[in-house]
Amino acid sequence: MSAMNKPELEGTAHLLDELDKKLMVLLRDGRTLIGYLRSVDQFANLVLHKAIERIHVGKEYGDIPRGVFIVRGENVVLLGEIDREKEANLPLTAVSVDEILDAQRKEQELKQEQQRLVSKALKERGLQLMGDMMTHDDMF
Repeated sequence: MSAMNKPELEGTAHLLDELDKKLMVLLRDGRTLIGYLRSVDQFANLVLHKAIERIHVGKEYGDIPRGVFIVRGENVVLLGEIDREKEANLPLTAVSVDEILDAQRKEQELKQEQQRLVSKALKERGLQLMGDMMTHDDMF
């Protein structure tokens, strides 16, 4: 028991302390969700209310409203409470959804081109990049 005579929770029961709090959830596929935790089960499946998907590119971010969002527990990489004071003073610039999606697309195209050039250079030397042999899900 803790100092406040509250029984210590184990496993996903710790998430019960986070109910009705504003959380940031990082998913396996790299997406970031922000919303209010409304429900959680023994498998750490989450229900987020007033959820947004936040996309970061450089020093800019955009928020896509998602409403109620159900997340399978196995897809959660990181979860934490949002600090309201720090959220109000983000060192980032908010941009429209269209602007951030365009910036994200350009960033992904640049990464793919860089990956293609590295892969080509390695193949010319008789080598293969490990990433060429794995799918994105294999990394997690």
